[in-house]
Amino acid sequence: MSRLAALRPALPLLVGASLMLSLAMGLRQSLGIFMPSLTRDIAIPVAQFTLAVAVQNLAWGVLQPFAGALAVRVGYRPLMIGGSILYLAGLLLLASAHGLVPVIVGAGLAIGFSMACTGPALSMAVAARAVPAAVRSTVLGIVSAAGSLGAMIAAPVGQMLMQQWGWRVGLIGFAVMALAMLPAAWFASRGDSQPAPAAVSGGVEGSAGDALRAAFSSLPFVVMAVAYFVCGMQLIFLTTHLPAYLEICGMDPMLSAQALGCIGAFNVLGSLFFGWAGGRWNKLLLLGMIYFLRSLTLVWYFMSPPTPSGTLVFASIMGFLWLGVGPLVAGWIVDRFGLKWQAMLGGVAFVSHQFGSFTGAFGGGLLYDALGNYTLAWQIGVAVGLAAGIAQMAFAFAPSARPPAAAAAA
Repeated sequence: MSRLAALRPALPLLVGASLMLSLAMGLRQSLGIFMPSLTRDIAIPVAQFTLAVAVQNLAWGVLQPFAGALAVRVGYRPLMIGGSILYLAGLLLLASAHGLVPVIVGAGLAIGFSMACTGPALSMAVAARAVPAAVRSTVLGIVSAAGSLGAMIAAPVGQMLMQQWGWRVGLIGFAVMALAMLPAAWFASRGDSQPAPAAVSGGVEGSAGDALRAAFSSLPFVVMAVAYFVCGMQLIFLTTHLPAYLEICGMDPMLSAQALGCIGAFNVLGSLFFGWAGGRWNKLLLLGMIYFLRSLTLVWYFMSPPTPSGTLVFASIMGFLWLGVGPLVAGWIVDRFGLKWQAMLGGVAFVSHQFGSFTGAFGGGLLYDALGNYTLAWQIGVAVGLAAGIAQMAFAFAPSARPPAAAAAA
């Protein structure tokens, strides 16, 4: 009860961060439902739409470390509110697209840049600053879980609007939902008025350069960042290409929206579980297990004939293993390097994630256009995922992977 009481002052901030993250993640994860109709209507190949999604992820990843560092200097509010406005503009531009350039600028650059300011890195950072260390991992899991609630609403609503009035109306519906990001960002950034967080024992409290040198001299951090590539590649491949795969297999178009909704629903459970588990067990070991289990699930699904029930079971398993990486990565960085530069260091690791997202979105489109199927694409995703999972688990118990306090006690 005392821990719950300690959270009360931070509740408006946590609710704002959760809602902002939920909409930012949910809307972008559901863009794939528009791909078949959009590409046919404006006469562009699948690879060009997936190029826009790839550009989005690359822009997000490249800008993320700078957004994290800038938040220390100018505060979170200008970044979060500006990112929310840019997100809305990107959706409206995409809804009015008649060629490739608006698709690239709207779905790619605008939403990509806005995600660096409204996505997991800054949302996790403001949440971590606002709560006591004893409940930090659990709270990060709760905020991460909120990141999937948006997909539960956005995908079915977008699919319904598109079936009734076309993909442009579906995207306008997304823009209407994105309006709620503005007040959410205002409340999420209330942490700017709070006192600076207390230093974590052994954390880096110097300059940004000191934090970067400490991170890159830590082999577990480097391994974690490289393995993060697989997370982005597998997840964006699914959100971008699963609707097209199901259409090829002759499934009901609504099944893709239902699958994305299942991913969102079970992501809530997975994020809560891994946020709780990260406060009790080795965070890096849990990360490796997620990558390994995801890869085995991909093998099972794509080697079996697709069915509606099998697709929903697959989506539920992948959803449980989806955003649980967020609280584990953010929590380990706080444990190892402290709170001050968490958003920046999380952004540095996230660059690798987004290069993986670029590969999963654009590479999957290229392989599909070249081969006419997704077989080689999912096989590559499985092979790289198994390798990353094994490597991550192998380095989880390295002495330098322990938080300073734990290492001193040992």
